[in-house]
Amino acid sequence: MKVTVVRPGELGEPELGRWRELQHSAPSLDNPFLSVEFALALDRLRSYVRVAVVEDGGKVVGFLPYERHSFGIGKPLGSWLTTCHGLVADPGLELSARTLLRSCGLSVFDFDHMVAGQPTFAPHESAVRPAPIMDLSEGFDAYIGYVRANAPKNYKTVRYKERKLAREHGDIRLEWGVSDPPSMRTLTGWKSDQYRRTGRVDRFAQPWIVELLDVMHASDSPSFGGVLTMLYAGDTPVAGHFGLRTHRTLVGWFPAYDPEFARYSPGIMHHLHMAEQAASHGLGQVDMGKGGREYKGWLKNGVVHVSEGRVSRPSPAAAVHWMGRTPFNKARNIVVDRPSLYRLADRLLKGFGRVRSSLHPETAEKEPSGAR
Repeated sequence: MKVTVVRPGELGEPELGRWRELQHSAPSLDNPFLSVEFALALDRLRSYVRVAVVEDGGKVVGFLPYERHSFGIGKPLGSWLTTCHGLVADPGLELSARTLLRSCGLSVFDFDHMVAGQPTFAPHESAVRPAPIMDLSEGFDAYIGYVRANAPKNYKTVRYKERKLAREHGDIRLEWGVSDPPSMRTLTGWKSDQYRRTGRVDRFAQPWIVELLDVMHASDSPSFGGVLTMLYAGDTPVAGHFGLRTHRTLVGWFPAYDPEFARYSPGIMHHLHMAEQAASHGLGQVDMGKGGREYKGWLKNGVVHVSEGRVSRPSPAAAVHWMGRTPFNKARNIVVDRPSLYRLADRLLKGFGRVRSSLHPETAEKEPSGAR
């Protein structure tokens, strides 16, 4: 077995085709963050992007896209920006994770959204967690029937608010595949304000992330593309979402809404309309990603599983990395696994966001507001 490390942009057409072939051969790999198009886009923007090409008997049997950082620290492609990563490979591939790390020149590889159960990484999983999905494989009517039966109170409340929003502000409609840049700027403006209000780091303060979204927004092929959806009341945008899709799966990435309309729950309203449009465009599921948002609990009618873990080889860099990351990861998991602690942490972050906004009111006034 042979492992060659290159940048994604150095792959030839045969390798790119083989990547797509391997991804399409396994349902568990049907995620746009595992697509070669995403790796190529990120490679053009960040110098640390690499891919390990695994060959067996002269035939390519796997690809591991990853980030190589200082001191041999490896991270999944897109790291904290994405909700899925993994080895795009033949299901029967037998390759130990430590052997793969050695071939990549890595001392440690930390992951938290790995496709669960992959033979190479399964021995190193410390936790496996469900990521809720909206399963549309039997059509939107079957999906919405499930939601109405399992969360009748929530469903009735959202539909009541939708009728109220329509009466007060105009007919409700969702536009699928919105292509104009100003709509994207509206969405990211809402999202940036949400990050500040809730005490989170504003991802869009980094120009390369904004550029990545613009590249993904312009992508549109049968097996991969960016999808911007906007929900309108009359002519006014009230909520939106930008995500990536394969031929079958739409993955949630950046949802947001205008807080001026918060009392109508436009974010959840948007998700229901987005699911209907996704089904009409032939998609089989909407992956909402793991996380503690309560609305996901009643919108879901299925799950996929992702894992967390760590692989390392004996080295000073791995030891230092362990001391810096492992206690933090354990503390985070304790909070995530306990709803009461999650809500408390969320309130504390929002309190920090309010304090920060009060100290810099001029920033809040200049930026568009709102996000979920």
